[in-house]
Amino acid sequence: MRRGIIIFLFFLWVGTGAAGAEEKGTLMVDRFAGGLDAKGIPVGWNLEKEPGNNSKITLEQEKERHFLRLLSVGDNFGLKKEMSFDIRKYPHLSWRWRATKLPQGGDIRKRETDDQAGQIYVVFPKFPTMINSRSVGYIWDNLAPIGLFGTSTVYSKMKYVVLQSGPAKLDQWICETRNVYEDYKKLFEEEPPLVGTVLVYINSQHTKSSAACDYADLFFSASPPKKE
Repeated sequence: MRRGIIIFLFFLWVGTGAAGAEEKGTLMVDRFAGGLDAKGIPVGWNLEKEPGNNSKITLEQEKERHFLRLLSVGDNFGLKKEMSFDIRKYPHLSWRWRATKLPQGGDIRKRETDDQAGQIYVVFPKFPTMINSRSVGYIWDNLAPIGLFGTSTVYSKMKYVVLQSGPAKLDQWICETRNVYEDYKKLFEEEPPLVGTVLVYINSQHTKSSAACDYADLFFSASPPKKE
């Protein structure tokens, strides 16, 4: 009987927590204030691909802001965080990013120069996941024009939107908000399955150059956040 009460209270607590999150209207991805684990990875994340010896994953702080820094030296790697939810409930993805070095000659439109400093992907698993999962990516490119909607040169079910391009805003924190639900429908012309993963990536291996980008305050929300 005691076990049954404990189980009941557990599910009551879970339900209350979910209701609170829904009422607040925000689903946090990370503020990067949790530190690194024993493997040098931000707590709560996993490696999508391990960085090379000269590339780095670090957590930094400026005043009260914590942020993630990715440095790629002729490399490609990323971090992923698993989180399952309906994008219709939290369609707006917001974050801050700051590119500090762009891969020389990087251009997402060509496979031989497909390198970008800033990349955030929302991944929608669809069986069979290895060949059928969809991704919506947001890109800071070097040469491709802002506003470009496109398809990855490597994987046809990976779509993207170029939000920033070139060095004009290099070393500046930029606030972004995208309606991922609307972007998914425009890019794939279908209703989305559940979100499965958020992926932060960087690469500079094609151009044999270097790239660096910082990320802070990643979250989904039911409504677009107020502009600061």
